[in-house]
Amino acid sequence: MGSNINANSLAEPALCERYAGQFPVREHLIYLNHAAVAPLCKPAADAMKRLADDCTNFGSLHYDQWLAAYEGVRVAAARLIGADRSEIALVKNTSEGIATVAMGLDWRSGDRIVGFQEEFPANVYPWKLLEEKGVTVTWLSVTDPLERIDEACRGARLLAISFVQFLTGYRAPVQAIGEICQRNHCIYLVDAIQGLGAFPLDVRACGIHALASDGHKWLLGPEGCGILYINQELMAQVRPVEFGWTNVAGYNDYGSRDMALRPDAGRYECGTLNTIGCFGLQASIEFLLEVGVGEIAPVVQNLGDRIAEGVQAKGYEVLGNRTPETGAGIVSFRKPGFDEREIVRRLRAAGITAAPRAGWVRTSPHFYISPAEIDRMLEVLP
Repeated sequence: MGSNINANSLAEPALCERYAGQFPVREHLIYLNHAAVAPLCKPAADAMKRLADDCTNFGSLHYDQWLAAYEGVRVAAARLIGADRSEIALVKNTSEGIATVAMGLDWRSGDRIVGFQEEFPANVYPWKLLEEKGVTVTWLSVTDPLERIDEACRGARLLAISFVQFLTGYRAPVQAIGEICQRNHCIYLVDAIQGLGAFPLDVRACGIHALASDGHKWLLGPEGCGILYINQELMAQVRPVEFGWTNVAGYNDYGSRDMALRPDAGRYECGTLNTIGCFGLQASIEFLLEVGVGEIAPVVQNLGDRIAEGVQAKGYEVLGNRTPETGAGIVSFRKPGFDEREIVRRLRAAGITAAPRAGWVRTSPHFYISPAEIDRMLEVLP
């Protein structure tokens, strides 16, 4: 007897369908605002609830599990970016990670930094502050050709750029820029918060010396808990700018006054950590590793493309030039005669979240959003 099963019925469900149950937010909203603050994925929320309940009922009796969570974040983050767990420090946020490097290096008058005009303030202010020490900053545009970046790097001590720009959604050619920095013996720092978790990033392959990211955007974790990657070579040059009891190697010996630093990136951890945040961040990163960032990236890219094409068909202008190489999960758009805040309010009334940013409507879907939900957003747009 012949089979009536259609081959297509055996195809694996789309990624958004396979993991829909891990995102309770879908029951309430079409969430297109991951570039701001993402909803917690269920594994992260469950892990944080578990810790909250345990601490409520038992205090710090199970402190060994807290220590395991700290180590768990380091190990998971290292896997995510191709680093060693000894190169991962736990920080409050991306700003703290960037500032740790910016303020910890021994700057001299005449040193030069390469920065980019389109950056979020967290990757601008620390470099501008160093101008008070006689450090100069060469400001480029992220759309400048690689030859211009190479030229600017000659004689520069550090280059700082975002993996993905917060407003335009431009995804930088991080490996090519890493090769430029390597040729010019230039420290390479990446603000990864708008791409990490949505697109693969290998710090070794890209020659990145330092990378910072918070957990509350594309990593689908909590606010106030992030990572700083800093390789061994750079670690020797960056002193801790905050100093407390946990920066030192013998921090478990409260009676000791030996201030020798920890041998790993833990030397940048000053005091008690965000324990409940670490439970959530470990769970969210491990969840993304399970799904596979290589699987997530084309889905996010396609959702962004769908938005860009759809809004242009309705007469909107899209910010930036989106290509397969430079596109990411962020798409910003506007239309003459329409206030971006009013458009965002209209979307919100329909149960769709987006953000008004500098005159543009910014959308940022993650992999669990379906194409049909993007189409619904397009229908609501005036």
